[in-house]
Amino acid sequence: MINVAIIGAGAISNAHISAYMKFPERCRIVAVVDVYMEKAQKRIEEYGLHDAVAVADYHELLQNDIDLVSICTPPYTHASIACDFMKAGKHVLVEKPMASSLEEADQMLKAAQDRGTLLSVIAQNRFTTPMMKLKSVLDSRHMGPILHVQVDSYWWRGHSYYDLWWRGTWEKEGGGCTLNHAVHHLDAMLWMMGAPIEVQAMMANTAHDNAEVEDISMAMLRFSQGAVGMITSSVVHHGEEQQLIFQGKEARVSVPWKVVASTSQSNGFPEPNPDLERKLQQEYDALPEVIHSGHAGQVENVLDAIEYGTSLVVDGESGRNTLELIVGIYKSASTGEKVVFPIPSDDTFYSRESMIRHVVHFYEKKSSVENFEDIGITLGRRLDEE
Repeated sequence: MINVAIIGAGAISNAHISAYMKFPERCRIVAVVDVYMEKAQKRIEEYGLHDAVAVADYHELLQNDIDLVSICTPPYTHASIACDFMKAGKHVLVEKPMASSLEEADQMLKAAQDRGTLLSVIAQNRFTTPMMKLKSVLDSRHMGPILHVQVDSYWWRGHSYYDLWWRGTWEKEGGGCTLNHAVHHLDAMLWMMGAPIEVQAMMANTAHDNAEVEDISMAMLRFSQGAVGMITSSVVHHGEEQQLIFQGKEARVSVPWKVVASTSQSNGFPEPNPDLERKLQQEYDALPEVIHSGHAGQVENVLDAIEYGTSLVVDGESGRNTLELIVGIYKSASTGEKVVFPIPSDDTFYSRESMIRHVVHFYEKKSSVENFEDIGITLGRRLDEE
């Protein structure tokens, strides 16, 4: 039986607790940690976690009989908490973003390597049927080489969203919508497409004058094989339509799923290619459904890695790759310059302290609240729609 501790009892902890509870024969939650003890106790009572204790300071658990921790705290705390637990020999599943700087991400990777512990970064969108199927279709290469990728990470958040004490600051949240909303879409794009070699970006804060960070960004990418891409990250889009579109030489596919294939007439204008569309559709339909979706799918993967030594679908390196792309977007948008990857350790945007000094601060956060009413959050499930 794998003993699990939940670190942080905020809204996202619900997704982690629910995921672990799908595998009662394999794991049990033995502790819930939060600086507000009443929040930890509330989670225990809500979910009937009879084996769990409420703890205010996670340090009390470092020497306990715990195998795996889920870190659900604000981004600026991820690295220190993860490193402490990994140095104590515990496996770690950490919420997105992995860390608030590349320096912190590297510290986490080193701690995992030094102690031989597992480090997985939440990317629950990979563990959905549409994403898994799309990845397989792309891997088949039947649509030809990818020429263009489009990422639309469209969300909407009201002005009060950034009233929470840690949100909307470069120091504690680490960024705005690019880091904390588009991160899942960027992870999926990198998983399917590979890493770009350069980025040119711009960003703005158009509707949230209680936040230092951006509420919209746009980035243009170039890949080593000649493909290009466009990313829009936003919390100002009503309707929150989200999509990833891959334009191949022979066909276009996307999530939410859509397939269109064209062939050329003698004058170069397009005409439909129903044979290829049918082939791609049949390939998509023949792929299996995901049994455990979202956080539950990733928790299952981590449990398998602990028990059976199987590979992590989303490891620490994957989390760092996504973070590096985001840091590159912030650097380009702040300096107006093209950013070439990889970003070296002596770069001004490598450490959190240096990035805070050089990144654009849009507004000053003048007031905040400690807690919001516990009314739930959205997790981008629109990408599960067929």
